[in-house]
Amino acid sequence: MSVPSVERNRGIGALVTGNLLGGVAVASGIAVGGLLLERLGGTSVAGLGQAASVLGAAVAAVPLAGVAARHGRRRSLALGYAIAVLGGVLIVTAAVVAQLAVLLAGLAMFGVGQAVNLQSRYAAADGAAPGARARAMSIVIWATTIGSVAGPNLSEVADRFGRWLGLPGLAGPYVFSVVSFALAGAVVAVFLRPAVRSSAPAGNEADKSRRTVGAVAALRWAAADPAARFAVVLIAVAHAMMVMVMVMTPLHMQHHGMSLQLVGVVISLHVLGMYALSPVFGWLADRIGAIRTACAGMLMLGAAVVLGFVAASASEGSTLTALALIVLGVGWSASMISASALLAGTAADHVRVPLQGATDAGMNYAGAAAAALAGPILAAGGFRAVNVAAAVILVPAVATAVAALRRGRATGDEAGDEAGDDGHRPQAAHPVDTGSG
Repeated sequence: MSVPSVERNRGIGALVTGNLLGGVAVASGIAVGGLLLERLGGTSVAGLGQAASVLGAAVAAVPLAGVAARHGRRRSLALGYAIAVLGGVLIVTAAVVAQLAVLLAGLAMFGVGQAVNLQSRYAAADGAAPGARARAMSIVIWATTIGSVAGPNLSEVADRFGRWLGLPGLAGPYVFSVVSFALAGAVVAVFLRPAVRSSAPAGNEADKSRRTVGAVAALRWAAADPAARFAVVLIAVAHAMMVMVMVMTPLHMQHHGMSLQLVGVVISLHVLGMYALSPVFGWLADRIGAIRTACAGMLMLGAAVVLGFVAASASEGSTLTALALIVLGVGWSASMISASALLAGTAADHVRVPLQGATDAGMNYAGAAAAALAGPILAAGGFRAVNVAAAVILVPAVATAVAALRRGRATGDEAGDEAGDDGHRPQAAHPVDTGSG
């Protein structure tokens, strides 16, 4: 039995709305987080805000996936948004009492909102037909485009509103973030419903489908399946490459005398590349196969670092730098959507949700490590060295892609989509309950 179209559309609408509101909340806070940290702790700690938020998202990914596996997506996503609301309240409190430790704790909890936005893409795939999963996921990811653009542009209005409330400067945007996260959680809690299984296994298989495993066991399962292994590795690699190059691009541009305004334009184009074409890659993944689309994403990531290397050597490299960042964002999008679609097509119900959480945690840890290494690499070898390092990061994804393609040809499934733990297409690829029970 398939999920009724009305219920499915309502669920997608709830996820799109939640992701849009969550995107506004995240972007509005990120726009001023470093400034608030600098005010309370000085320039030397200004970069800790992003690190705290990323680590918060990484730490929360596995527990939220565990809640989803046991109690459904609705409860998991609503809980994550509630934690982000509490984080926003702590940030506002820290601004009032001028306490750096409280601010960092708040930023870590605030970062859980980003983990929720990411996991909502998997909720979109729950209950979708096998040939429409990637498109469902890409629509939800696309909603982040609106939030990412609108959030920073609301910062000035939000700051004035905060001052009107009597709050210190830079606290106002987090008031907007708290409201946005709260609305996102309410939308998900009210409108997201359980997915309906297409079929129910019998006997011991039914017991297995209700049993979930831990993150380590899920990753061990993925390590033995070429398609799943490729998806896990590519998501981490694509995110690490994107973060490493993106965070160093503003420094590179300013070191070469480019204006702050131009830096802002380039980063905006990069973010647009990350999300605006999501539906295109979702359609491609469903049409030609997720592994083929993922390989196209890897080619774009490789092209981006080549362009970045050339731009670093050019006397006037602003245009090439902008092009490199756009291609990097588009490559990240293609890789993320196609690899996520592979994970959503995993045959084993008891593995799927924990594996998704473990993958998102690994992605965020990889991004945090890449950001930490990027600075010393830039200092030692310049922007060319940053792009060379990013190219090296791509190698494991290429190796696992080759293995996945070989396995696909051997089993007669060259696209590699939806290969299960037995190497064959699953009869029922719907995950555990996505509602609250």
